[in-house]
Amino acid sequence: MTAAKPDIDAVERYLLGLQDHICDAIAATDGQTAFAEDRWSRAEGGGGITRVLADGAVFEKAGVNYSRVSGTSLPPSASAHRPELAGRGFSALGVSLVIHPRNPYVPTAHMNVRFFMAEREGAEPVWWFGGGYDLTPYYPYEEDCRHWHRTAQQACAPFGEDVYPAYKKWCDEYFFLKHRGETRGVGGLFFDDLNRWDFDTSFAFQRSVGDSFTEAYVPLVRKRMAQPWGERERQFQLYRRGRYVEFNLVFDRGTLFGLQSGGRTESILMSLPPLVRWEYDWKPEPGSHEASLYSDFLHPRDWL
Repeated sequence: MTAAKPDIDAVERYLLGLQDHICDAIAATDGQTAFAEDRWSRAEGGGGITRVLADGAVFEKAGVNYSRVSGTSLPPSASAHRPELAGRGFSALGVSLVIHPRNPYVPTAHMNVRFFMAEREGAEPVWWFGGGYDLTPYYPYEEDCRHWHRTAQQACAPFGEDVYPAYKKWCDEYFFLKHRGETRGVGGLFFDDLNRWDFDTSFAFQRSVGDSFTEAYVPLVRKRMAQPWGERERQFQLYRRGRYVEFNLVFDRGTLFGLQSGGRTESILMSLPPLVRWEYDWKPEPGSHEASLYSDFLHPRDWL
């Protein structure tokens, strides 16, 4: 941490550019549908830009949000791990995205990069970065998972050999459905409360992670998006999307922060898939591709 006040406007400029870059890459990959944009403001302070691509050729739903909000008191979800900051005013800004593909052989992807600053008169501001990305396949392939994690490792490499293993492990632990006893997908990176370096280095790390997302994801989409699929694959995809909903509504810190801070509900819940199904006590057929998801992928592995 550094005593110098961080350049929050520089973070905002980067995040707005990142939103543009990712939307351009996703729209170009879809090739049929553009993002609709919704600019909104928040009475308590701040606002954002929500962009949603719906019913595309490749993506059933893709949402890429930018927000910058402020308030007079940190909500409980943001101060739970730092009780000494409770009651401070705050500024929070970030880009968050979730992409739900149409083809069940294309994985769902999530990314978030964010910055928090908590301030109180007469005290130095306390700041930190957070974020990461994770992959949720329905019909996974080991080479796809290796590409995803190799790209994540390369984004972390300039900042130390210990960074990727630590944030990969944190991702495996964070995106874990305790009531199901399984990971949400095959992980990636997760970091929070990041101020171990000075502001400039921490910001550079956030940019490296954010910039690497399209390199990690778009090649997987292009590789799988023309793969034939039928009703069986579709029904399994809809069933597994239920796990995504369960995690986001029960465990996700970002969802809790958004709702507790009086955020815009439509933008917060944009991450949920357009269609989903639950089935009582469903079990995959032994030896099937569906069964291999459970046996080979939904637990932490060294993908490198």
